[in-house]
Amino acid sequence: MIINILFNIFINNLDDGVECTLSKFAHDTKVGGVADRPEGLAAIQRDLNRLEKWVDRNITKFKKGKCKVLQQGTTPGTSTC
Repeated sequence: MIINILFNIFINNLDDGVECTLSKFAHDTKVGGVADRPEGLAAIQRDLNRLEKWVDRNITKFKKGKCKVLQQGTTPGTSTC
């Protein structure tokens, strides 16, 4: 119980300044957004860069191997992740 509370305090500021949807649950963190326009793609990239800086500052890491991109639709370049 105390470890869960400490973990939540540790990641409390993870979503500061994030534009897209950020889902935090236990050891899973997911960034979601629509990249059907250049602005959406840029917002997702800014958030990923922001999260990477957070990881560096807090001396931790994400398991990038677990990263997946969900594409919807038939238009090339249209995706949701």
